[in-house]
Parts: sequence; structure tokens; C-alpha cells
Amino acid sequence: MGAYWVDIAAVAFFVVEWLAYGFTLEHTAYGRDSLSARMNAYREVWVRNMLDREARMVDMQIMASLQNGTAFFASTSLIAIGGALALLRATNDALAVLRELPVDLTPSPALWEIKCVGLILIFIYAFFKFAWSYRLFNYVAILLGAMPPSSQRDTAEAEAHVMRTTRLFEAAGRHFNRGQRAFFFALGYLGWFVSPWVLLITTALVVIVTWRRQFASNAWRAMGN
Repeated sequence: MGAYWVDIAAVAFFVVEWLAYGFTLEHTAYGRDSLSARMNAYREVWVRNMLDREARMVDMQIMASLQNGTAFFASTSLIAIGGALALLRATNDALAVLRELPVDLTPSPALWEIKCVGLILIFIYAFFKFAWSYRLFNYVAILLGAMPPSSQRDTAEAEAHVMRTTRLFEAAGRHFNRGQRAFFFALGYLGWFVSPWVLLITTALVVIVTWRRQFASNAWRAMGN
């Protein structure tokens, strides 16, 4: 194990950064000012505005587009899992290619397979998140169809239905965001196939890019107060 201490440290850094970023974004006061949190407020606005409309065909079309986007990412996750499994099976071929490089980057076969298994696990996690998000969007579509008519918009039942739908809507978006985050960190994880030092750099770059999109992008400023 002593020969792989750099690899162990790099993977530990990768895992800690992923967990810390997700925790900060979803469970801290700082994260409540993120772009995703600001969009959650508009989910409730959308649901409340539906109470004023008798014709809700446009709302259902928007809902269908959200479902289609989630289904696309779920399908992409399965394709990525298949690609990672193929990479695992081609260990000897991959190592032969690495040996031809001018810089020696060839890991042991066992370490290469561990890297491939880690990549497979990331994409499996992403698939489960996207699949569950798709299921939740289906539930939201059912709740939108059960929305009380505009004549009952001021009743307690209408208010309860709005909050119920909004919370489920937020949960669907949260799991979708977790799936996308797994994709982003999977790109950083690919740096480990080159070197553990590259993994440290690519992980840091992924965190910086995703943080900037959530807290310093033009979209974040556009959704400000």
C-alpha cells in the first residue's frame, strides 16, 4: 500500500471534495443562495400561477420537456456504464497503448481495474439519481393534473396541494442535480487514468467550475433579487 499512497490521497481528496461540495450546496445557509436554490423559488411561483389558469396545456408541455431531458441523461448513464465495462475488459490492450507513450504512465493491471470499477460506480450512481428524478417528475406531472381549478385557488386544499407539488418538484430537481454533479466529477475522475497528481488538479478544476456556475455565473446574477 505504501507504493500507492499518492493514489490513495488523490482518491480521498476526490471523495471529500465531492461530498463537501454537495453538503455545502444542499445543507448550509451558503448553499441557499445558489442558482439551484433560486430556481426552487420559481418552481413554487410556477405552481401557484397554475391556479390562475384553467387551460394548463403549456404547463404540461414544459413538464414533458423536463421529463425528456432527465430520460436522456438516464440513457446516457447506461451508455457510459457500458463504455466503462468495455474499458475494464480491455485492460491488457489499454496498458499496451500506455506503454508506447514517451512518458511512463503504465499502472499495474490491478490498479487499472480499480480505476475502471470506480468509474463504473460513479455512472451507476448517476443512473440511479436520474432514474429516480424521472420517476419524481412523473409524480409531479400527476400532481399538476390534479391541481384544483382556479375557482378554488383560495381554499386550504389548494394551498396544501401547491406546497405538496412544490416540495416534490424540488426533490426531483435535487436528484437531477446530483446526477449531473456525478457526471461532472466523473470527468475529473478521468484524470486518475493519467496520474494521481492529475486527479488532484482535475478534481479542483471541477469544483471551481461547478461552484462558479452556482454562485458567480451570469445565470446566478440574472436570478438575483
